Amino acid sequence: MIDSPAARSLRVELGSRAYDILIGPGLIGRGASYDGALRGRRVLIITNETVAPHYREPVETALAQSGHEVDTLILADGEVHKTLASIDTIAEHMLSSGYGRDTTVVALGGGVIGDLAGFAAAIYQRGVDFVQVPTTLLAQVDSSVGGKTGVNHPLGKNMIGAFHQPKRVLADVDVLATLPQREFAAGMAEVIKYGLIRDAGFFDWLEAHMADINARDPELVAEVIRRSCANKAEVVVADEREAGERALLNLGHTFGHALEAELGYGAWLHGEAVAAGMCMAADTSKRLGWLNSAQVERIEAVIAAAGLPIAPPEQTSAARILELMRRDKKVTAGTLRLVLLTDIGRAIIHEDLGAALDDTLHHYLAA
Repeated sequence: MIDSPAARSLRVELGSRAYDILIGPGLIGRGASYDGALRGRRVLIITNETVAPHYREPVETALAQSGHEVDTLILADGEVHKTLASIDTIAEHMLSSGYGRDTTVVALGGGVIGDLAGFAAAIYQRGVDFVQVPTTLLAQVDSSVGGKTGVNHPLGKNMIGAFHQPKRVLADVDVLATLPQREFAAGMAEVIKYGLIRDAGFFDWLEAHMADINARDPELVAEVIRRSCANKAEVVVADEREAGERALLNLGHTFGHALEAELGYGAWLHGEAVAAGMCMAADTSKRLGWLNSAQVERIEAVIAAAGLPIAPPEQTSAARILELMRRDKKVTAGTLRLVLLTDIGRAIIHEDLGAALDDTLHHYLAA
């Protein structure tokens, strides 16, 4: 399957839904990378207007040389387009083109394309196969792994979707060469998250190597992706549909999703909002007596070193952010639950927030 000595492979063990994550250079342009992941002859590549000029041709060529009939649908770029309207565009294209249940959808792009293509694959004729070919660091380390797909709604992020596991994930490190630094930094928010919630040794490693990671040392970036995917895969295998442990992956996300919705999708990148959200979660954890000031400062320093914000815009309304947080998927019986830290490398889900959450919101945000 892997014909490059530099490539690495991880297995997500989910029984009949198990799949491989391949990590390495030059993967997307090799037909062998897709072997065993495509059910029928027809393949629909879904990408966007930013990614297509760079990577459409090598993917189309690799698939065509393997004997597949390849079609490409190019969507508009940006979080603002992660909507049901885009799903309708995909469905109309597939229906008018006569795609059957043996079609494979290839998601070529960042997290938005992965979520859109995956959700369309989940619901088209009640489910067709799809392959993730993520082209951003954030998608490679997080959103392409685990089968969460969906779209945004004006009242909440990712509130409409489905669990639908890919048949393979191709994390080609070469594609990161065209990634703007702001997008690369946004991906590092999800990387840092793994260290904070379950892998203190990884957090230490990131702290020591951040300057070289920011310079995109290829070996270090490959290790960032491998270790992040290994952490994500372990959590997904233990809790595929987020009944328990998987919810810990949402550290900073309840704050972050609320910020994205309030600021307007796309004003801040997802990783930027999550970064600020993780700092807010750390502050709440300190107010509950679980972290000390030195630990919070250390967390903020690593996030800042990655080129990410450690606080939301001050003019944002605390009352409005709290209102949006209460619409989060983790709200149960009207009770808001947050992923918080009891130590670096150890997270819990907590709902008895008392005054700590209000104090955090008013520390960062306008009344």
